Amino acid sequence: MKIAISCESTCDLSPEILKEYDIHTIPYTVLLGETQGKDGEITPEQIFEYVDQTGILPKTAAVNEFEYEEYMDLLLKEYDAVIHISLSGELSSSCSHLRELASKVKNVYVIDSRTFSTGIGLLAIYAKKLADSGLNCEEIVKKVEERIPYVQASFVLNTLDYLVKGGRCSALKAFGANLLKLKPRIVVKNGTMSHNKQYRGKNNVVIEQYCADTLKDFNNPDLSVAFLTNTTASPEMVEVAIEALQKRGFKKIYHTVAGSTITSHCGPKCLGILYINDGGKD
Repeated sequence: MKIAISCESTCDLSPEILKEYDIHTIPYTVLLGETQGKDGEITPEQIFEYVDQTGILPKTAAVNEFEYEEYMDLLLKEYDAVIHISLSGELSSSCSHLRELASKVKNVYVIDSRTFSTGIGLLAIYAKKLADSGLNCEEIVKKVEERIPYVQASFVLNTLDYLVKGGRCSALKAFGANLLKLKPRIVVKNGTMSHNKQYRGKNNVVIEQYCADTLKDFNNPDLSVAFLTNTTASPEMVEVAIEALQKRGFKKIYHTVAGSTITSHCGPKCLGILYINDGGKD
């Protein structure tokens, strides 16, 4: 059985990684005022420029049922079945839209990742490996869903302003953090975002502390693969994070840039390390 592995553009996988694992994506729509584009076409720099000029966040549109129907029709012409790993249903309506479609269409399986960004990518890569091993769709879905609670997806933010504009953080909390020049660690758990640590200091020092804390707090990683995902982090910040992952022993480390949907919530100079914290699975 030929199985397609799919997710939305919010997986933040580069074109090279998508090609390497034969993973398919469907983009969100991003609106910068009257300008409309697809996630991946609009750059982080365009988003930051728009926010600086208007004080307003771009609007992002979840994939609707009609868009999914066209997309799945194309995939099912080439594949016998599709397993789609969606952005957390707590953060977007895309998952519910596709589940509605899947209830009417055969051989489309939907997994709520309960996470975002390359946390989704980690699950998609795992699903692809399972598909290549010859497992059927039900077996793949079961194994992927078992790993969802162990996805370590976190970022350290340079500012809370974008979360405030998006209604995910109070203005008072952001004012206090900005006044003290605090940079919070955002963790996605049970499908939603929260912050549980905060840092002060120069960006490189903050990234070093963030990586050390994260690798200590989530200390049973599957060392086969990790992601370093950022918006506009400096080369020095990226180097610090890669070195931390290398020292921990990850065999494959991918560096990706967040797409416009994730960027619009995280803001500039945001960086995260992501991996599955379950010691590895067959």
